Amino acid sequence: MPVSEAMISALIDLKRADDTGLAAQLTSQLRALIAAGRLAKGRALPSSRQLADDLGVSRNTVTYAFEQLAAEGYLEASHGRRPVVTVDGNERADGAGAAASRVRSAKPRFSPWASRLKQTDWPMSYQAPLKPLRPGHGDAREFPNEIWARCLRRSAVRAARRELGPVNRTRLREALAHYLATSRGVRATADQILILPSAQAALTLIAAVLITPGDEVWVEDPGYPGAAAAFRASGARVTGMRLDEQGMQRMPETVAPKLIFMTPSHQHPTGRLMSLARRNEFLRSSRPGKTWIVEDDYDGEFHYDSRPVPALQGLDAHGRVFYVGTFSKAMTSDIRLGYLVVPPALVGTFEIAQRHIGLIASSHIQEALAEFIADGHFLAHLRRMRRLYHARRDHLVDGLERHLGEVLAVEVPSGGIQLVARLKRGRSDQAAVKRLVEAGVETRALSSLALAKPRDHGLLLGFAAWRESEISAAIRTMASCF
Repeated sequence: MPVSEAMISALIDLKRADDTGLAAQLTSQLRALIAAGRLAKGRALPSSRQLADDLGVSRNTVTYAFEQLAAEGYLEASHGRRPVVTVDGNERADGAGAAASRVRSAKPRFSPWASRLKQTDWPMSYQAPLKPLRPGHGDAREFPNEIWARCLRRSAVRAARRELGPVNRTRLREALAHYLATSRGVRATADQILILPSAQAALTLIAAVLITPGDEVWVEDPGYPGAAAAFRASGARVTGMRLDEQGMQRMPETVAPKLIFMTPSHQHPTGRLMSLARRNEFLRSSRPGKTWIVEDDYDGEFHYDSRPVPALQGLDAHGRVFYVGTFSKAMTSDIRLGYLVVPPALVGTFEIAQRHIGLIASSHIQEALAEFIADGHFLAHLRRMRRLYHARRDHLVDGLERHLGEVLAVEVPSGGIQLVARLKRGRSDQAAVKRLVEAGVETRALSSLALAKPRDHGLLLGFAAWRESEISAAIRTMASCF
């Protein structure tokens, strides 16, 4: 980008001890700035007197540089007027310009971590604004913003009197420990809970602390791409484990890996529920201190058809399970808070790593959320949204079966905020998604969530963020696309 006149002298570094001399250095550096486009065509340079004063050199030094660049065709100089750049940075043809071009076009060398991260299909790219039936979102329009705003204001007022406190605020940790114990069966003390900017931050932290390049990690296939991305970027050998009607399967006669990532309460993306027997099977096969299980309960607050199954973490008697959660689904996506329940033996190390990496959530937001939970607003909001999302799920299922039953086979999840509709007769889900997006309906191809070669084709459809009238309109649009 072109620079201001005041910055020109700041970009020039003349070394008085250099044998090339000040005039030659100044000529070379001005030439490079023009070739790089920092001094744009038509740009007037400072006068020789001004630039000499700024650089602390003689006026003759600057005059020599201007005259030399004018002879080379870089500047137009006339007596009594400031020199003007005559070359566009994109028109460089001589050796200096070609060299600058090579520098600009050279590929940057990334770390192995960044290189592996760039190879993943995550984060997912969506168009803005939010359109029906994009998966993964709750309805922000139904969030009690006025109540939340009061909590934020009170937190801000208290912040002026509050001393600098811990990274993970005690009030929120205690409120969360109580909530998770009563609603999800999680067994943890408040000091085992780390408050983080997101659930993805929790996976990044786990990978940073536990994964050594070459370690094997099992993930669900198809599954949440952010998990595979985080562990693969840290150098893990990520293996996709097939699903059955109970979610992730454990292959018999195989030794448990360093880490297993799963979504047992509501498998992402299928919504399947892992049975108690299957959960215990994974726990029995996991070697304490050698195999860790990461349980992502990303939307466990929303269960509709039966009593919710307690968290896998609550069944663990040997401190092998990490429990990951987020407030972005239950509250609003811009809350930017997640949390991680860490096994007792690892808490100290994880707290150090959290601060070192900088995965720190706003204390102001933490205090407001602690009040929001303590005053009963969080549970009241959840009860209301469960009823609302339940009705929206049923409305979407009914509409798909009535209008698209010949094309889609709907899998009705027992909870969550999205569902899978599988394509019949060998249709391509990637092509279907492209048609739907062009028509104004956003969805995600099931095949894009597969770690290996896709075995199934279908659509991942969100229902929580959309009112019934919006769902009906989206179904009509979908019907016209098939």
